[in-house]
Amino acid sequence: MRAAIIGASSEALHTINIGKKLGLEIVCLDGNPSAYGLALGDIKRVVDISDKEAVLKELSTLNIDFNLTAPIGRYLTTIGYVNDKLRLPGVSEAAAILCTDKYSFHTALARKNLRDCHCYLVNTDNSCVASNYELSYPAILKPRFGSGSRAVCYLEKKNDLADALNELPNEDFVLEECIPGEEYGFDGAIINGKFELILLRKKDNTPLPARQAVAYYSVSPKDVFYQKCLDYVNQIIQTLKLSECLIHGDIVRRKNDTPFIIELSARPSGHNLHNLFTPLCTGIDMAKEYICHRMNIPYNFTPVTTKSMMIHYFDYEGKISNIPNTSMIENLVAEYSAGLIEWKCNLMAGDILSPATNGHSLMGRGYYIIDFSACNIEHPYFCAKDINNRIKSLFSITAD
Repeated sequence: MRAAIIGASSEALHTINIGKKLGLEIVCLDGNPSAYGLALGDIKRVVDISDKEAVLKELSTLNIDFNLTAPIGRYLTTIGYVNDKLRLPGVSEAAAILCTDKYSFHTALARKNLRDCHCYLVNTDNSCVASNYELSYPAILKPRFGSGSRAVCYLEKKNDLADALNELPNEDFVLEECIPGEEYGFDGAIINGKFELILLRKKDNTPLPARQAVAYYSVSPKDVFYQKCLDYVNQIIQTLKLSECLIHGDIVRRKNDTPFIIELSARPSGHNLHNLFTPLCTGIDMAKEYICHRMNIPYNFTPVTTKSMMIHYFDYEGKISNIPNTSMIENLVAEYSAGLIEWKCNLMAGDILSPATNGHSLMGRGYYIIDFSACNIEHPYFCAKDINNRIKSLFSITAD
């Protein structure tokens, strides 16, 4: 069988490699001739993936059986367009638009009472003033299209809106109320009409305004919020008309344990989550299982168990002069009856680290993964906080 992957960045490497191991022929397309994934393709095409007609033209003659998805942003819509035109399984263009257009996403869900906040479409025109909007502050101003923390502004009061718009690029923005609560992420799949919640993850974020995730903690299916997320996301999936695809999303846990969706997209999560952390926690490699499903060989998206684990990135700031070795970290973690599963530190003495404000500023530094399954404590989250502080103390960091 032959599958295409539209957008062959470094985050597509896992999916490409899994597919090749399973005997799948992979067609890789990317506008960057130096894209990491492009070199691994059995068939390679350099094409601008924002140009859906150009991508369709390339794939129309290659007889592909299905499209794969790796972490991708706005041009998930290209995948949807190709699926529609070639009658392939997976996300449709209409559903992909709802996933990538934050205002349309809100509007579709608000009609079904699945998103209960005020939300407005604004632009950088100075005529936009706070009095035009029925809105409770604090509020969030974020680009209508795109992912990550790019150009996201936290507005404490009405008067902050005009100042923020004056500093932002000329494009559409979404202005909405900031919903209080703890932030979570999740991985899942929609197969044969059924939604499988593979892993729910609690986040540690940097302080406002950036709110960049610096750590994730697996959540037990026994947690009351897990079932509420499962039921709530099921309703969202039906509203967005998603089918035969992998999904990930971000969601808020409010004080009464009710969920509020921030965003959801028909593609896997990035930041070494879907390809590393989720398989380690659940035993489910969603990229592999999706390929198996499409190749008509046995597959499974339902975890037998969910291990208590954490992935943490190096959200440090300042000049690094000393870095602990792996043995030091293993010994420290062992004091808590926990296990160091992986230590990948790309930092070097002499590095000067800026504050972690978005994924781009953080992911290249590395990460560590700890397994708390053997710990005799009910909530390892608090134990992890202590471990993280002690690991940071083993680095010598001075203000630059």
